[in-house]
Amino acid sequence: MTNNRIYNIKVAIERLKKFCSIQDRCQQDVINKLRNWGLTQNSQDHILEILINESYIDEMRYAKSFCRGKFNIKKWGKNKIKYELKKKNISKNCISEGLNEIDDCSYLNILEKIYNKKKENTSEKNIIIKNNKIAAFLISKGFERNLVWEVIKEKNY
Repeated sequence: MTNNRIYNIKVAIERLKKFCSIQDRCQQDVINKLRNWGLTQNSQDHILEILINESYIDEMRYAKSFCRGKFNIKKWGKNKIKYELKKKNISKNCISEGLNEIDDCSYLNILEKIYNKKKENTSEKNIIIKNNKIAAFLISKGFERNLVWEVIKEKNY
């Protein structure tokens, strides 16, 4: 096992600046890294303050890019995105601002595309069971139950 401890604060700051420059990071990501390195709580707070003041860490920017990325690339629904951001201790305000980055029209279009693809790939003959399987899949992707069932009802009638 390698020793992950860092004893020099300046080295830690430089490494974290590089870490945060590669992609947006939230405070929780940086805190986990600092804990892994075995730094004292005072050192962690000091380093975190420096990174926030120099805009290497910005929770609002992180929430917005996280929401855009998970929606556009992974096709996650708002519920799943919200849950993952809460796990990273992102504030409700930042989460709501981030979710505002998702256009409602494209959100519904993606939901319908995923629905159509899942409908084609589901071999179930019984329409009720098929719809339940599709709904369970879409809900697990983070889409809201009411929207999922609206799309299913709209497409079946």
